[in-house]
Amino acid sequence: MTAADLCWNDITVPVDLPEVIDEISYQRVVENAGATWDYFPGHFDPKYAEEQGNPTIYVNTMHLAGFADRVATDWAGPRSRVVRRSLRLASSIYAGDTMIGRGRAVAKRRDTSVDPPRCLVDIEINVINQHGVLCCPVELTLQLPGG
Repeated sequence: MTAADLCWNDITVPVDLPEVIDEISYQRVVENAGATWDYFPGHFDPKYAEEQGNPTIYVNTMHLAGFADRVATDWAGPRSRVVRRSLRLASSIYAGDTMIGRGRAVAKRRDTSVDPPRCLVDIEINVINQHGVLCCPVELTLQLPGG
């Protein structure tokens, strides 16, 4: 079964999602901050970042949120969509780091408060760096086709 074929009826929880790995270059950190209009100096000015106690510039929150969404939707396929996301910043992902996403679908349910009912899957994702440091725990809910 490919991700394009994944439907809510096909899922048995709990299930581990495939790991997603992303190399974070200096250029990507700066480009992402610019693309999201996040002009906080810690995302593009290494001197500022170092003065704040960081080794170099670091990815912004929107980068982490997008990466977590990618971990979930790469597994669920193009017919899935994120309907809820909650994340916490525990540590930073710096330019030069490797960002690793490990996810697990932990529950599935039907939301009957809407018509037609939505088929939902709750997922827990840990975004870690190459040293195994937890940088961003994420809880999100995907809506999938019912099948």
